[in-house]
Amino acid sequence: MYLNYHHLRYFWAIAHEGSLTQAAAKLNVAQSALSIQLRQLEENLGHALFVRKNRKLVLTETGRMTLQHADSIFRTGEELLDTLQHRSRKTRQVLRVGAVATLSRNFQWEFIKPLRSRKDVDLVLRSGGVRDLVTQLRNHEVDVVLLNHALRRDVETGHHSHLLAEQEIILVGRPAPGQRAFRFPEDFRTTRLILPSLESDIRAGFDLVLDQAGVRPIVAAEVDDMAMLRVLALRIKAMALVPKVVVQDELRSGLLAERYRFPTIKERFYAITPSRTFPNPLVRELIAHATQKG
Repeated sequence: MYLNYHHLRYFWAIAHEGSLTQAAAKLNVAQSALSIQLRQLEENLGHALFVRKNRKLVLTETGRMTLQHADSIFRTGEELLDTLQHRSRKTRQVLRVGAVATLSRNFQWEFIKPLRSRKDVDLVLRSGGVRDLVTQLRNHEVDVVLLNHALRRDVETGHHSHLLAEQEIILVGRPAPGQRAFRFPEDFRTTRLILPSLESDIRAGFDLVLDQAGVRPIVAAEVDDMAMLRVLALRIKAMALVPKVVVQDELRSGLLAERYRFPTIKERFYAITPSRTFPNPLVRELIAHATQKG
């Protein structure tokens, strides 16, 4: 099976116009010919793309998914012509950002901040595992990937890891009246802790610090998702080990309090970009903003 892009263009026009009649008029083709092209595309895909309801064409679930891909395909084609011919883009620009699922949502939000109010930019945010995101980057399905570690570079992939920021790791907990200062390492012998999972670089650094101090931590929970770690810090009687950016809103509002800071443990945030002849200029803008901020 192969995809006939001529048929796909006709489907795309029908979906956006909402009817065969209007699409045929816009494309300057006979309605019967357009209907035949649509039927051939459906036969090729093996799925119906429209159903008739009250004399109107309504997209099926497959039709909606196909339209999303068609929008992306034809938008990319327009961007390609604009880029190669050095034309200013009259259409909206698209930036696709992938982020590992365990990365701080607050950091992701701050990273895209320069573009959040731009009316000429469509932001597409995706999350997933490292391997899946790197594959999407290689296949030009995302423009940049956000990770909390540098990506190993080789001749085949040619990825670049841009260090955007690094933060000290802190211990946070719910504030209590008359709370005394946290003592290191004594208080770790009796404090219940919410920790990142063993696969985390943060956890590795923390375990090393406590091992050198001769302390075995009391683990209340191990979490591989920073958003869930923050939720647990608010809900259960235990202290959480987190980068400050993860709980910045809770610290400002007083829902959580910083109890201890680990100057030797760092969380690093990287933007992974591929080597491309025509990179998305929006990526450079975001990386420059993030690195200048610190």
